[in-house]
Amino acid sequence: MDRELRELDKQESQITKELKQRAKLTSSSKDPALAALAKQLVQIRKQREKIMTAKAHIGAVGMNATAMATQVAAASAIGNVSKAMKITNEAMNVKETTKILHEFQRENEKLEVKQEMMDDALMDAFDSEDVEEEAEELTNQVLAELGVEMDSKMVGLNAPSKIVSENMSTEEQEALDAMLPDLKSRLDAL
Repeated sequence: MDRELRELDKQESQITKELKQRAKLTSSSKDPALAALAKQLVQIRKQREKIMTAKAHIGAVGMNATAMATQVAAASAIGNVSKAMKITNEAMNVKETTKILHEFQRENEKLEVKQEMMDDALMDAFDSEDVEEEAEELTNQVLAELGVEMDSKMVGLNAPSKIVSENMSTEEQEALDAMLPDLKSRLDAL
């Protein structure tokens, strides 16, 4: 088709040249040779358009064929995957697989417990009293800074003038007295 298009282009350019030469020689537009050349030029251009249209249609058919081949290949692949999944499902014992997974999970939990125990043992082995003293000093320093911040925030606040214990019943006072040693021990632990 490309060859035919090139041939038509050559013919079109040749006829156009002849048409221009004939038009220069003839002063009348009624010249039969001039009209014949013009008809030939129109026919060549129509033939060229038909060939271009046919070429476009052939290209579209080729693309459709490629698309259909791709769809067939995809359907075949899906069929093969389905067969493989069916064979795998038939070969696999669900109860046995579940049992293996539970055993794996149990062993994994044992490993995590052992890892935690090893970490604790290593921390105990490498921790010295210096680290604990340094941590305690740092904690005291942070608490002291917080105390200073809290004191500066509370300046100017109206403190209650009555003691809270006067407004409490004896049961409430006893419950508060029972909780105080626990709170004090927690505070000392910090």
